[in-house]
Amino acid sequence: MAFRGQHEHSLDSKDRLTVPRKFRDALADGYVLAKGPDACLWLYATKDFDAMSDKYIAPHSPFGSDARNLRRMLNASADEGDVDSAGRIRVPEPLKSMAGLDGACTVVGAGEYIEIWDTEAWNKINEELLGQFAEVAENLAGAGE
Repeated sequence: MAFRGQHEHSLDSKDRLTVPRKFRDALADGYVLAKGPDACLWLYATKDFDAMSDKYIAPHSPFGSDARNLRRMLNASADEGDVDSAGRIRVPEPLKSMAGLDGACTVVGAGEYIEIWDTEAWNKINEELLGQFAEVAENLAGAGE
């Protein structure tokens, strides 16, 4: 399933976030929540996180410091779980702090995964992204061939 769209949500008093209904089935067999390279969290279906890791991280030798550091950064922050019966995931305190989440959140479909942003941070970066759209598209125009 491709995750698309953006949805406004908020953390409840127990640091749980309601996953948009249209995304829940894809996470039915479990999820991995991890710090992404931007100021957001990445939410993957477990099988998709494993596939991403196999494709982009595992091929790099653990003898290289960048490969070790990427493994550490991604896996040390990761939390695994299941969506509860009310469609929520728990956001552990360390991840919540890393992403600056405190209340209002924006859940953003990013194709193979979901990003969870502090709403104010998302609004700022989204405005910047919209201003760069044509330039980014042009820069990547030949990359997919």
